[in-house]
Amino acid sequence: MTAPILALEGVKVTYHGALVLDVPSFELQEGRTLAIIGPNGAGKSTFLRLLGLLEAPTEGRVLFRGRPVAPRGDLLSLRRRMASVFQEPLLIDGTVKDNVSLGLRLRQTDRAEVSRRLQDWMGTLGIRDLAKRRSRTLSGGEAQRVSLARALVLEPEVLLLDEPFAALDPPTREGLLADLKVILCKTRITTILVTHDRDEALALGDQVAVMIDGRILQMDAPERVFVTPVNEVVARFVGVETILPGHVRGVSDGLADVEVQGWTLQVAATLTPGERVLVCLRPEEVTLFPKGTTAALSSARNQLHGRVVRHLPTGPIYRVTIDCGVLLVAAVTRQSWEELDLADGAEVVASFKATAPHVIHRA
Repeated sequence: MTAPILALEGVKVTYHGALVLDVPSFELQEGRTLAIIGPNGAGKSTFLRLLGLLEAPTEGRVLFRGRPVAPRGDLLSLRRRMASVFQEPLLIDGTVKDNVSLGLRLRQTDRAEVSRRLQDWMGTLGIRDLAKRRSRTLSGGEAQRVSLARALVLEPEVLLLDEPFAALDPPTREGLLADLKVILCKTRITTILVTHDRDEALALGDQVAVMIDGRILQMDAPERVFVTPVNEVVARFVGVETILPGHVRGVSDGLADVEVQGWTLQVAATLTPGERVLVCLRPEEVTLFPKGTTAALSSARNQLHGRVVRHLPTGPIYRVTIDCGVLLVAAVTRQSWEELDLADGAEVVASFKATAPHVIHRA
């Protein structure tokens, strides 16, 4: 089996005696795009610097293509096989062409090869018409495209991205995300993206790692991380807003009866009577009906009566909190909110299928 392009073994990083990173093991196969998500201060950037060989671990070792990286080895030659893009573009005071070609010129790359790569990558990123523009005249989105081109023109084995979209406005960010997705799918450059934004992780990553307090709590395919989080901390970070403690009363025909604060929920999960669990429910899995309307016609096994406590408009989607004796959060389109004539204080039925919840076992 081919060795992973990057691996960590028994790695710890401490600053002034405080443990900031603790990764017993980590492997990344060539050609994958890993998105590392977590709150501010989780250790994501430290982790990225470690993988980029810009920082050495306090304990443990880093391996590149199966070989340990010696602290006093030829780090420069290994670093030249990687390229980085940061939140701030860090462009030199020159033209766009000067900036994109900088790394190639420092490597004394053949002029014809420099010209070919500039044409290819500036065209791919839509900045060929900006070639003669001074860097100080660029917008934030243009500058970040230049920064990305400067990295990709090196044709690195590993691309390191540290919050590269954080300072961009939404339309600019979405356009650059879409272009980068196409590039990564086409080139299969091994990429590590650090972000606190769940949408960016889902857009780019074919693997997602959740880092909290310097530890990777879960690393898997995006759909598994976001739909089946391993614990309550991960669940809350990936957007599960309803997490209900309960215990299993009984099991029949593949359905478990879980008692949650006076309600008995039916959940499609393999459980054992007496187990203590957390029932996790994403907002988009909950459907609302005004009290006394068509809720009875729904095929969903779980129907809880309650009252709307508050609603929070977030563009076309409203996040609605319902008090059913337990608090549930539902995602409702603005159109549905208006058509159902919902309002704070309205009596409703919150409905969800037995297959909707994800169950986490608790001690």
